Amino acid sequence: MKTWISDNNNNRCSVEKYGSEESAKKALATLMGCSECTDCSDCSGCWGCSDLSGCSDLSGCSDRSDCSGNKGDVIPPIIPKIENIDKVLYETIIKDTNTLDVSNWHTCATTHCRAGWIVALSGDAGKALEKYHNTPLAAQLIYKASGSPINPCRFFDSDEDTLADIKARAGN
Repeated sequence: MKTWISDNNNNRCSVEKYGSEESAKKALATLMGCSECTDCSDCSGCWGCSDLSGCSDLSGCSDRSDCSGNKGDVIPPIIPKIENIDKVLYETIIKDTNTLDVSNWHTCATTHCRAGWIVALSGDAGKALEKYHNTPLAAQLIYKASGSPINPCRFFDSDEDTLADIKARAGN
């Protein structure tokens, strides 16, 4: 169970992520350069950003116009498509039952959650889309572009429910 430190805007940092309550407070203090930053978590080094409502894990987001709600002049990456996305995902995951871990987007190079796998299977284009948006939105856009829209709530199911849904969508 994580211990959270919050500021007046309901932004929060995990004590466990930063190692101590003092370090988490320092990370929260770095949000002073952001305007209208609310309900963010684990933000660090975020300067010159605006309208970061609902953001998470913005470490290293320094002087980047693409880290705000307004992407400015940054051109969005192309949304990749995966032919037979559900079948490809199912076959990838069942090769080794230890490759699905819904507790993290990307646990390592060969273990991901559902959304993490979709990004990984999309190669560099998927990584660019993930960097531009975030993991769940990138995966949702890839699913839609691939002709198999998905409710992003499915990215937060348990390992067992996720695998069952992937299997059903793949027709297995």
